[in-house]
Amino acid sequence: MTETAIRKSTHENSVREASKAEGVTTRKAGSIETYREEFARLPVGPEWLQSLRKQGIARFEGLGFPTTKNEDWHFTSVAPIAERSFRLSTVSESNGDNERRGAARRKGDVTNPAGITPSLLDRFQFGERDWHTLVFTNGGFAEDLSSFAALGDSVRVSSLAQAIKSGSEVVERYLGKIARFDQHAFTALNTGFISDGAFVELRPKAIVDRPIHLLFVSDGDGVSHPRNLIVAGLHSQAVFVESYVSLRDGEYFTNAVTEMVLGDGAHIDHYKIQRESETAFHVGTVQAREGRDSQLHSFSFATGGSLARTNIYTSLDGDAATCTLNGLYLTDGTQHIDNQTSIEHIAPNCPSHEVYKGVLDGRSHGVFNGKVYVHPEAQKTDGKQSNNNLLLSPTARVDTKPQLEIFADDVKCTHGATVGRLDEVAMFYLNSRGIGRDAARTLLTYAFAADVLETIELEPLRRELEKMVLARFSA
Repeated sequence: MTETAIRKSTHENSVREASKAEGVTTRKAGSIETYREEFARLPVGPEWLQSLRKQGIARFEGLGFPTTKNEDWHFTSVAPIAERSFRLSTVSESNGDNERRGAARRKGDVTNPAGITPSLLDRFQFGERDWHTLVFTNGGFAEDLSSFAALGDSVRVSSLAQAIKSGSEVVERYLGKIARFDQHAFTALNTGFISDGAFVELRPKAIVDRPIHLLFVSDGDGVSHPRNLIVAGLHSQAVFVESYVSLRDGEYFTNAVTEMVLGDGAHIDHYKIQRESETAFHVGTVQAREGRDSQLHSFSFATGGSLARTNIYTSLDGDAATCTLNGLYLTDGTQHIDNQTSIEHIAPNCPSHEVYKGVLDGRSHGVFNGKVYVHPEAQKTDGKQSNNNLLLSPTARVDTKPQLEIFADDVKCTHGATVGRLDEVAMFYLNSRGIGRDAARTLLTYAFAADVLETIELEPLRRELEKMVLARFSA
């Protein structure tokens, strides 16, 4: 059997395994053929990019889709994704929008083929029009909807496609080097389809005074593979908001990867906001590498998607590097939202702190899997990890698995997880003060979520997310 045939057999078996995990009849395993066809249609890039793409797609075919036999996916079946044959969003467009998109192309509007107007995006911009904003529609850069001209010479911002075309040495040096895809199938798939996304380079001591908003808008039924690269130089500072949203319901698939390199003394705040359609699929990975004395503050907010998974991974490579990973996930109906974090302590004297909270209603399912790995050289590590979950209905459920793997002897590490329901004593107290049961339920649930929202230092974002959470619970 040839190597290609072996990869094909492995991949199709993974589709069948994923389907069995859901207890459904396996469809014809056409997704591998679809991805091969789409891969063959990609525009030819530089030699180094072609090599990277080929490595990615070959590794994806070798790994296949993960199944529940995989420890990192034990509580999440990807059968709904594995069974579908997604075409690239820019190739396969919904019939209802063909006329509108065709008209946009005939006008020469190639940067915004979906014909999206700025007014349609107002509700996704947190009331802040003066942020530096890069907009992507169905995975492709929409220059006419973006605004980032006032960043100055110390910061380079462009679409990834443009940076690759211009021959950026920084892109070639780091792209595909931070987000490992040897054991991560969806990252491998994204690597195979690297085409566009955001590229931001902060030169040494660059300080960006306003947030940089990367806004990814889906308006179709296909798949997009956004790839972002953020390189922060020595003692640079910036705030990033990375949003994934939809203009309408649809069974599309977003498979995104963001790579971040933090130089010595760099300070990056990164907020990932996942508000996809509740019938869509989302797999998003953020992977960072931190240098000496660098600081990474990460916050993940997930409320969309029928099946959604967010991976936040960081490695503390330099002495005294620090990271804070916080998050909030809200589920309802039959949603399944999975969060996985990994903090790898490689250098000594590195503190890490992590708080994730989940609020689950209906028949939804939440997952938290957090790992802190301490290498033998990482003495004086101070690691804290906590996951708390609130179940609002008897049919909602959550699986939580905080993990510590410690191979150093001079460390302080703690972890814990809780799963519970609303406090009936607190409910009784509020009811006795004239507050109705529904209002009391809303107040207590909001207070539970607000505790982690208060860790967001970007005030406009915190304010809008608090409004969003309160409105969701009030409804």
